[in-house]
Amino acid sequence: MTDFEPRKYVIMGVMVLFGLLYIGRLFMLQVVDESLKTQASDVGERIIFPARGLIYDRNGKLIVGNQPIYELLVVQQQVGEMDTTRFCELLGITDSQFTARLQKLRSNPGLFSRLKPEPFLQQIPYETFAQFEEHRHEFPGFYPQVKMVRSYPYGVAAHVVGDIGEVSKREREQSNYYYELGEYVGKSGLEKQYEEVLRGTKGKQYYLKDNIGRYLGPFRDGAFDTAAVAGTNLTTTLDIELQQYGEWLMQNKRGSIVAIEPATGEILAFISSPAYDPNLLVGRVRGENFTQLLRDTVNKPLVNRPLTALYPPGSTFKPLMGLMAVQEEAIRLGTSYPCRGGYLHAGVRVGCHAHEPIDDLNEAIQHSCNAYFCNALKQFLEAEQFENESEGIDKWADYLAQFNLGRKTGVDLPGEYGGNIPAASYFDKLYEGWRWKAITVISLSIGQGEITTTPIQIANMYAALANEGYYYRPHLVKSIAHDTSQLLQQYREKQTIAIDSAYFHYILDGMERVVIDGTARLARIDSVSVCGKTGTAENPHGEDHSLFSAFAPKENPQIAIAVVVENSGFGGTWAAPIASLMMEFYLKRKISDRRKWLEQRMVQADFIHEPEEVEG
Repeated sequence: MTDFEPRKYVIMGVMVLFGLLYIGRLFMLQVVDESLKTQASDVGERIIFPARGLIYDRNGKLIVGNQPIYELLVVQQQVGEMDTTRFCELLGITDSQFTARLQKLRSNPGLFSRLKPEPFLQQIPYETFAQFEEHRHEFPGFYPQVKMVRSYPYGVAAHVVGDIGEVSKREREQSNYYYELGEYVGKSGLEKQYEEVLRGTKGKQYYLKDNIGRYLGPFRDGAFDTAAVAGTNLTTTLDIELQQYGEWLMQNKRGSIVAIEPATGEILAFISSPAYDPNLLVGRVRGENFTQLLRDTVNKPLVNRPLTALYPPGSTFKPLMGLMAVQEEAIRLGTSYPCRGGYLHAGVRVGCHAHEPIDDLNEAIQHSCNAYFCNALKQFLEAEQFENESEGIDKWADYLAQFNLGRKTGVDLPGEYGGNIPAASYFDKLYEGWRWKAITVISLSIGQGEITTTPIQIANMYAALANEGYYYRPHLVKSIAHDTSQLLQQYREKQTIAIDSAYFHYILDGMERVVIDGTARLARIDSVSVCGKTGTAENPHGEDHSLFSAFAPKENPQIAIAVVVENSGFGGTWAAPIASLMMEFYLKRKISDRRKWLEQRMVQADFIHEPEEVEG
């Protein structure tokens, strides 16, 4: 091969490339440009927006649908002389609004911003839009567009499904400019979490228009058009009727309910209260309504409490404390401790309520004896297998991590908080300079002190108790239509806890006695064995929070639940009845006549509004 041989191939390649470019240019000149000259003055391009995927509940009921909205786009360079007053009258806006909108667009520094369609007026009522269409030829540079926005037939589960809104500058950048200004994108909830699944694929339509912008027909019979592909449908794990019922029970209350199917980790109900109708964030009223919800800094209806509200678990933690102590042989199932109104050691006192004498762990759970579990934690941390309390507390924290307490569950919703489960390093830093002991951290034994958890973590803990030692990560999407990916695989993997399964059933006996003849008698359900535990989370800012966690039936559990009613006092008074009504509704699809009075009492309870003063 000569030295000139490689150059020959390079020259040939360049010639082929230029040839292809020349042929392409000829095609554009002869096919496209000739069509423009003979048929119209210009070719327009219109984005065809796909319908977002629909969202269903576990029983196939539509909970998020689509409805059309009408918009007006403007190409600034094409805007000419026109009757501005007439334009504004047809669209129901003022002259000043017209001027402000156009000036805002003209301030866009983009090189091609004046050459392409941009949103001018959005969410136009159909009647207004139809009237304007008859006169649109009078207003050059303005073009119609139809989009789909969400509709919510049941008007509930706002914190689950989330909402959509106009894409922000930052969201555009993060999407590598997939979205155009004015497009809608998931802002919260499942809409945000599954945006790429729900949004579909945009299409394009090319059309001919005359010199005043009137539509003449499709360009080359639509040969270059691409069809929009609708978004993929989701089936959620929610039981929408149970969700409705729970939001009804929680009206005028701050708090949350999370109900899980233990065998699968599927979330049956997910309630953050105060709730709001998701239809409030649709259409032109979205901005105004969002601002009103945001300004309610007392009730905070936009806050997703099941994921972000941090509480000490209180006495709902005691069954787990008992399990850990038995597993580490710090106590036996038949161990008993005296309770003389509480726990007292080395000057530290933890009070307790009046109850019958405690003979074993089973009865300690039934009567929620603080003294018993304080002793159990002390014995645990000082157990002979641990070199010191630091090693003991790390083992204690490891058990809690296995139950996914104090850390994110990984639920398929954005914005989840983790909470706090203190380990030795935490206390070493907190008590730097002197040695802390078991008595220093004794309040951990009853779910107080430095422990903070979210309601979804507590519900998940009780799903693990119901399964006697395992759980599946809680999740809200049951299936994705035609999905062949592994997107949901993480929710199908069993999470096993290193505690002997033989101990669980004994603990569950004590939890059943809590409901039969303990601190949660109001949680009893006819012909259903309920296992539960009341709790009262201390609140330094006011009235304590009422907690209750449970599952039912005892054999083959179908539902595990955690309820928090903020600033309402004892768990057995409010959270326990609400949880039992939820379980009864789910298992029987109705509330027995014998318990209708309890249902009405829960619905009528108001912990938000100040009672009205009675004159005279």
